[in-house]
Amino acid sequence: MTTPGSMALAYRLFDDEQLRVRAITLISTVGLVGLAVGPTVGGFVLAIAPWQVLLLVNVPIAALAIIGIRYGIAADDPADLHRDPADIAGAVLGTAAIVSALVAPTLFVNAGAGSWTPWAATTAAIAAATLFVLRERSAAHPLLDLKLVGHPLVASGLAFKAAAGLATAGLGYLVTLQLQFAWGWKPGLAALGLLPQVVVLIAGGAFVEPILRRVGPSRAAWLSAATVVAGLAVYGLFGRFGYVFVAIALALVAAGMRVVGVVAATNVLSGLPKSRTTIGAALTDTATEVASGTGIAVAGTILAALFTGSIATPHWSAHQTAQFQNALMVGGLTLTVTAATLTGWGIACVRRADAARS
Repeated sequence: MTTPGSMALAYRLFDDEQLRVRAITLISTVGLVGLAVGPTVGGFVLAIAPWQVLLLVNVPIAALAIIGIRYGIAADDPADLHRDPADIAGAVLGTAAIVSALVAPTLFVNAGAGSWTPWAATTAAIAAATLFVLRERSAAHPLLDLKLVGHPLVASGLAFKAAAGLATAGLGYLVTLQLQFAWGWKPGLAALGLLPQVVVLIAGGAFVEPILRRVGPSRAAWLSAATVVAGLAVYGLFGRFGYVFVAIALALVAAGMRVVGVVAATNVLSGLPKSRTTIGAALTDTATEVASGTGIAVAGTILAALFTGSIATPHWSAHQTAQFQNALMVGGLTLTVTAATLTGWGIACVRRADAARS
């Protein structure tokens, strides 16, 4: 809920394109630092304190944000506000489609294809998605104007953001399990194992603007998205052979995400009218969140399907170890193919946008 507002504010506060990129870069940096530092700090905290302590981390940050909004941002102009009714039906249908789609694979693993529950969830996902599209096309005030998503720049930005979100969440999930369960690392040591991602995400902020100036937004977008795919491929093919490959995969995904996050958000907002920047920011964040959930669902389902017994068992058999390594490879390569497909779609959309401008 906070991301769309902050991104839209940055876009409206600055008219100059370079300043907008800097503002979005700064916002993206703060968000990515939090994303990267969270698991590392969490690992250290869990070594000395109960997990409930982690719930208090955001309290002082939220208090600071409230003060900043209260004294640092001008009051809303009533003329810019609208009173359009909320599309409750669209929100319910969209949520039902996403939740059903993410739950269905787990039900297939747990209950089996012979059970009615996974098929019911799959049917519900298809039906809810179909009804959502019909609703958004016919509603006077739709939750999501589908014409906006059809704009090439918007579609490319959403595809790149989705690829990055899928990669980051799926890779983080698999690496965390690998370090702690397969290799027996303690939470604190596993936190250190994620440092390549943290370092690249923090240090990479200084290179975003120079890269954009040197190669341009379009090329920077697909190059950075391709780097994310390369990182996933390294993990899927070689991650089980040692930590060096895990570190390389984490660094590549973080480097690609560092650039693509800024370019994708800029593409989405640039492709929309000024009056729709908030929905554009919301779309960008939603693409990341849905893709992140999908990445974890895909990786978790593959692991559950290929690994027998409890993954939390202290001592695995040789057969279970082999199963886990196979699951890491299959999961990593599945994420690679999915992210590559999204990246390819994004590149095609960018080329369409460039052709339309020329």
